[in-house]
Amino acid sequence: MGGSSGSGRKAATGRRPRITARAAVLALVFCSLIAVLAYPTRQFIAQRAQIAQQQAAAQQAQAQVAELRRERARWQDPAYVEAQARERLHYGFPGETPFSSVDPGPGADSADATAGPAQQSGAVSQPWYDNMFESLNRADSALH
Repeated sequence: MGGSSGSGRKAATGRRPRITARAAVLALVFCSLIAVLAYPTRQFIAQRAQIAQQQAAAQQAQAQVAELRRERARWQDPAYVEAQARERLHYGFPGETPFSSVDPGPGADSADATAGPAQQSGAVSQPWYDNMFESLNRADSALH
């Protein structure tokens, strides 16, 4: 009798399953919550990034508007308009003689530096189309 009761107790207290039913249900509920909340959380983060980007764009637009308002205020000043007309359009008042000076460059050597190869060798200046045909003929003869 004593031997049979000991072996029955051993079978009853045998190995327990590693995952109980409660743990499995809890894990399932936890995974479901993560799956349900993942998409809205991702959308929330993306919307926050878009809001920050739009705020930066709005600040940039406000700065641009402020700059344009300052420029408009400058153009309201008749002295500024007059200065711009003189500088940009070379305007002058009646009785004035406006003129423009052209800077010839650092010296007489600048004409040689900007001249083409034909002019540097002392050749007579030709029309542009003669120079083009001569160049084509030289390229054609180099190929043959």
